[in-house]
Amino acid sequence: MSAVADEASLPELCRHTVQLVAELPAPLRRVRVSAGELSVELEWSGPESPGAGAREPVPAPAEPTADPADRPPGSYAVRSPMVGTFYRSREPGARPFVEVGQEVSAGTEVGIVEAMKLMNVIQADRTGRILQVLVADGAPVEYDQPLVLLADAETRD
Repeated sequence: MSAVADEASLPELCRHTVQLVAELPAPLRRVRVSAGELSVELEWSGPESPGAGAREPVPAPAEPTADPADRPPGSYAVRSPMVGTFYRSREPGARPFVEVGQEVSAGTEVGIVEAMKLMNVIQADRTGRILQVLVADGAPVEYDQPLVLLADAETRD
């Protein structure tokens, strides 16, 4: 079979592989399907394959963050220094680091961003009052995404 024929057949092979996995009665961790010179190999890190019973729920997407243009005058956004998952507390069910209305100073923990299994503490870098937590607990965040909105100490009443 030529390379052109292989490339044209690859989507078909992938489609059949996904269908096969979905129809299996037991969970898989790895599957390899070959047809001539073509081969598709899939491996899951979890205990179950897609289509083979219960799956972990997918977290809801992050709520939209406030656009910098929509921020109140004198406010400041604490931003994510990395891509990862934002957490409002050290562990599930624990009290959040900060709440709306709370006064914070520079160095106060406002959240954690998990990246590559490392927990990175996010701190306020100035004094202020929490106006809004912009990201839901457990939501994915992007680099430089606003996480928490502060009212600057200098501009508060």
